[in-house]
Amino acid sequence: MQQPSSPGAVTGPGAVGVTPSSVLDLNAYLMYATGKAARRRLTDTLTAHGLRLWHLTILAMLDDAGRLSKGDLASRLDMNQSDLTRSVTDLDRAGYVECARDPSDRRRIEVALTSAGRRALARLNSGVSATEADLLAPLTREERDLFAALLRRVHTHLERGRAGDGPAGVTAPPGAAGRAGRAAPRPVPAVP
Repeated sequence: MQQPSSPGAVTGPGAVGVTPSSVLDLNAYLMYATGKAARRRLTDTLTAHGLRLWHLTILAMLDDAGRLSKGDLASRLDMNQSDLTRSVTDLDRAGYVECARDPSDRRRIEVALTSAGRRALARLNSGVSATEADLLAPLTREERDLFAALLRRVHTHLERGRAGDGPAGVTAPPGAAGRAGRAAPRPVPAVP
């Protein structure tokens, strides 16, 4: 039994190069394709400012959490330590963060957002908001709010699984359980 075509799916002989409805019924494909398009657009926006997605993420984390060690940043962002170091070095050279040794533990390097970093983050957030508005243009304001709430709910579920405290059947990758300093999930609004 064939499932009905998804809304907006184009089928038939003239539909060459258009995603078939059977593929559009796969949520995993839709998440992948939409994520890929979103990342491409976001990358273009950030590249115009000479930055990448990890740069934006680090700036946002420091704005939310304040001064953090490189180890805490890597852990909270689930980021490879060498990638984090490279990205922090880029931001330090741009004057967006400052790095300093922790006086109580000279082995720890702490990273803090500078005032130039805060201004850069405000500019980036403006550009990212415009990119997101374009990406989500087919949705109403209420649908965008619902979509964001649902994405946060799925993200929170996956974060819990990664941290080792997720639902039964979800296993965390080796070394994920017991990581200290993981950011607390943001509250997810109730979904009607």
